[in-house]
Amino acid sequence: MKILVLNAGSSSQKSCLYALPSQNLPEHPPSPIWSANIDWTVAEGRGLLKVKTPLTKQEIQLESGDRLAGITKMLNTLVEGETKVLKDLSEIDIVGHRVVHGGSKYSEAVIITPPVKEAITNLIPLAPAHNPAHLEGINAIEQILGKVPQVAVFDTAFHAKIPPKAAVYPIPYQWYEQGIRRYGFHGISHKYCAQKAAEILGKPLKSLKIITCHLGNGASLAAIDGGIGINTTMGFTPLEGLMMGARSGSIDPAILIYLMREQGYTADQLNEMLNQESGFKGVSGISADLRAIISAMAEGNQRASLALEMYIHRLKYHLGGMLASLGGLDVLVFTAGIGENSALVREKACEGWDFLGLKLDTVKNNARPEDIDISTPDSAVRILVIHTEEDWAIAQECWHLRTTIE
Repeated sequence: MKILVLNAGSSSQKSCLYALPSQNLPEHPPSPIWSANIDWTVAEGRGLLKVKTPLTKQEIQLESGDRLAGITKMLNTLVEGETKVLKDLSEIDIVGHRVVHGGSKYSEAVIITPPVKEAITNLIPLAPAHNPAHLEGINAIEQILGKVPQVAVFDTAFHAKIPPKAAVYPIPYQWYEQGIRRYGFHGISHKYCAQKAAEILGKPLKSLKIITCHLGNGASLAAIDGGIGINTTMGFTPLEGLMMGARSGSIDPAILIYLMREQGYTADQLNEMLNQESGFKGVSGISADLRAIISAMAEGNQRASLALEMYIHRLKYHLGGMLASLGGLDVLVFTAGIGENSALVREKACEGWDFLGLKLDTVKNNARPEDIDISTPDSAVRILVIHTEEDWAIAQECWHLRTTIE
């Protein structure tokens, strides 16, 4: 079975192709037979397409900013040139899309139908940087591949079972009735990591209380009890919660009222400040990239040091909130760019939890761990570093749905 996965962002289009058996899914994530990425930020009105197969790599300059033309060119590399892995695009059996916002209606992956597309469209105001890009990909596949089944895998779906006490905001209830609530994001990653943690430990997922830390440029935590997400740090939008690369995370909302009244800020200016000029970037004045922050710290930059101290403080603060929701903890998981690659962040995040019996093995932590337990043998809480596989998680959803419609 050939499964194409599209993961569209506001400024990129990542894709990969899996070749899977029709009868049994592999026990471990296989490597895609083809992967591609379009970066639309390299130049105004242009893009850069990078394609990779097990045998070759290729870079193609896209002279137009036309997204449909770019996706068409990307798919053509599946059947032509050095990166050819298919005889014809008709060999693709099903296409899966990561969709950031599915609202409260969708609690699982679904076959894309006109009503599903309408729902994704209606949710654009809640994910203006992402849902339009997802629709572009869905429409492009319809035009290029015709009636091939397409699947929407929602980032919000895993959090759909968060109880009202965590999902409802303490504002007039009428706003909750109109859809203003905690939705949560990174759900594909949180779900995959919880399942992988149970597999690594050889324990039933239903028996575990887990906190997953998805720490990348965007970041969120999830409290998972028996495989069910019961709380998370991101909320109505991906802005709430942790301090991030360029996003502020949670702040006093009265700050925004003050800036509007006293400084004349507009809604658009506030949105740009909170989402693009805050977090590591705003505090340090250097970069949204943790690696640049750590380099500046080594040179004695005090604002860079403050940015990291704030990041760790807020991470541990929100870890405490997830811990309280669970009423206990069996497993702490680190994943995504920072979670998987920064031994320093993992070490600092694990400090101060002695009362839980949580003990980090610093030697394992510093040894570039992947999909392993980095806690000491006598730690009461297992600490795992897991390489998140969102594309594989989407492909698995497609595989299961494909078998139901054949």
